[in-house]
Amino acid sequence: MCNLSFGYDDDVGLAQLILVTLCALLALAGVMGVAWRVQQLGHSSSWIDVSWSCGVGCVAVPAALAPLGPNWPHWRQVAVALLVSAWCIRLAAHIYHRARRGSDDLRYRALREQWGAQAPRKMLLFLQSQAVVGVVLVVAAALAAQNPDPAFRLQDLVGLSLLGAGVIGEATADRQLRSFARGRAKSGAVCDVGLWRWSRHPNYFFEWLSWLTYPVIAIDFQGYNPLGWISVLAPIVMYWALVYASGIPPLEAHMVRTRGQAFRDYQRRTSPFFPLPPKRDF
Repeated sequence: MCNLSFGYDDDVGLAQLILVTLCALLALAGVMGVAWRVQQLGHSSSWIDVSWSCGVGCVAVPAALAPLGPNWPHWRQVAVALLVSAWCIRLAAHIYHRARRGSDDLRYRALREQWGAQAPRKMLLFLQSQAVVGVVLVVAAALAAQNPDPAFRLQDLVGLSLLGAGVIGEATADRQLRSFARGRAKSGAVCDVGLWRWSRHPNYFFEWLSWLTYPVIAIDFQGYNPLGWISVLAPIVMYWALVYASGIPPLEAHMVRTRGQAFRDYQRRTSPFFPLPPKRDF
């Protein structure tokens, strides 16, 4: 009898991986299409990221728990489903509280201003590109969950630790930013306290760190999970999205316009992404 786990039969495993990918693409394209429509009706663009994080979580959890192997449910499937759920709930709740206040996302506002009359069409395409990023993340989580190696390895412990560090670090950065904003509202100051002194975007860094979890768990050197190496695309794509596409560029363009020289000085002394000791003030 043919075993349907990713790791035991390359042909069946690849077919199932393609099926998971297509289902995730259809689901997330639909989620982001609805988010685009809601934003076009005049609602806060902060709801876009709520939709994206909930969509990725709600697709990744079933992909992780799918009965694709004979030993269903494997302990690793349950662990990965819990990891994805923790990430989704924390991030969606954080963005939800911001969206509920009606505050617009600075990045999307900057993009609309940049695109002008072409904004509706370009925003739709942009959100569909985010759906594609989400698909890569879902596939990585599925590959990690479906790794059939029965042993609890050091890699699994490292993976669990990475996600824990990512969730805690991102939550800490978000809390520090909220505290700073309350203390210096409308002052034009730039947050450079705590983690923000070491990185201009520590929340993005820890978000990226979280997605290193799944390649660490998925990759197997014993031959149980030969497709696991595909999961390295998750942190690569997430890094590209955060550093070069939807994350840092539009946000920093807005900060330069609104904070001026104060933010330019902050840029010169502070690492853009990876936490590093700040350069000496000048």
